[in-house]
Amino acid sequence: MLEMRPNCECCDRDLAADSDEAFACSFECTFCEGCALEQLGGVCPNCGGELVRRPTRRRELWERFPPSRERVHTKAECPPNP
Repeated sequence: MLEMRPNCECCDRDLAADSDEAFACSFECTFCEGCALEQLGGVCPNCGGELVRRPTRRRELWERFPPSRERVHTKAECPPNP
């Protein structure tokens, strides 16, 4: 089951589990749409994997399958915002 991390690892923007603006790689590194596409060019700075739109989780499932609350910041350098 996906952790559904709560933030962009580059800019720290909040990303709810039902957000359609979250992107992730196969290791679940998580980025907002702007950072994933514009700053990172669709490539994860941590593993070099493809960043794809993360599936959403319906709110009615959050109690039974809660999204992660742990905020993660990438160890790799994210390009500065333009």
